[in-house]
Amino acid sequence: MRVIKAKKPIKLWADYVPVDDKAEAQLINMANMPFIHKHLAVMPDVHVGMGATIGSVVPTLNAIIPSAVGVDIGCGMMAVRTSLKAEQLPDSLKQLRSAIEAVVPVGFSSHNDDHSRPSIVDEAYLKLDTRLTAIYQKHPKIQSDKKSNDLLQMGTLGGGNHFVEVCLDKENFVWVMLHSGSRGVGNRIGTYFIEKAKEEMEKYFVDLPDPDLAYLPENTGLFDDYIEAMQWAQDYAMYNREVMMENTLKVIEKHIGKFESKCEAINCHHNYVSKEHHFGKNIWVTRKGAVRARKGDMGIIPGSMGAKSFIVEGKGNIDSFCSCSHGAGRIMSRSKAKEIVNLEEHIKDTLGVECKKDISVIDETPSAYKNIDDVMKSQQDLVEIKHILKQVLCVKG
Repeated sequence: MRVIKAKKPIKLWADYVPVDDKAEAQLINMANMPFIHKHLAVMPDVHVGMGATIGSVVPTLNAIIPSAVGVDIGCGMMAVRTSLKAEQLPDSLKQLRSAIEAVVPVGFSSHNDDHSRPSIVDEAYLKLDTRLTAIYQKHPKIQSDKKSNDLLQMGTLGGGNHFVEVCLDKENFVWVMLHSGSRGVGNRIGTYFIEKAKEEMEKYFVDLPDPDLAYLPENTGLFDDYIEAMQWAQDYAMYNREVMMENTLKVIEKHIGKFESKCEAINCHHNYVSKEHHFGKNIWVTRKGAVRARKGDMGIIPGSMGAKSFIVEGKGNIDSFCSCSHGAGRIMSRSKAKEIVNLEEHIKDTLGVECKKDISVIDETPSAYKNIDDVMKSQQDLVEIKHILKQVLCVKG
């Protein structure tokens, strides 16, 4: 771990991975905010984000920065270990990938009518509907032209770095792992309150090093409304992952036969805020691309498509605010990856993985990310590795 000097220190777990100069500049801006508690903790998957750096743990007293949470509120991971063994999988996984894509809409797709979506979608959404109606009544600008979109996107993947994967562990047990968040409704909530925070800064003539560091002070109506909406989006993201997981497991069972499954790792967020106690104070902890890793907490740290992923147990490192990385972390931007990585490289780097082998996923190709082994080496004092998984099938938007 190294320390970067600012008004509040920046503790950086990145001994074996590169850190971009622009990311360091962002971190310094954040550490200079007046309400940072003790220090910033920065994970080895750190890279430039919008306003707040991805891979950062931001502890704050009496304020929250909405852009530090971002617009994919509650984005996170879920993993299930099955009783299936590798030899029970079909020789070709192409048909299974197509079957998963048929029940888990990807990219911009959603459950498009009452007949196409499983009943579990409605059951999950009904748990949330009343709370969302109350949020819309207070802030109608958040509501979509079609409120039904919030229901139709429940149990859908989205695009970018979101995925559904079938993996194998060292004992050749089959795992299912997925990564997604709060979809369009979470994006609207995040975007709305980021703009509201900026309006507040202008209203009170608050000078910021970066407009995206606009914050909401505690004990204000807008702060309370943000907490309500943000927590709702976190719950939506959690249910979204549960619905996708159930539908994926049903498809695998249909293709391979019955099996047992066990949720080995919690359904864990990595873009979220929680109220916690650290260094003698009750504070708000924003994990932007970071996973809670208290002693005994189970978490998931995925590598890029074609690489390894890790099921980990937290060590409760106090200096990290009990956190660890949420993945490998980008080493090049999406536009840069599209510019310099060719299709032949992508096909080579995803050898042995049933996944898209076309230019639509070049920005997600393995070489666009940091080496996951180096990332794990950099955070040995944060987590203990419990399982190492290798992807054999990857569904992306």
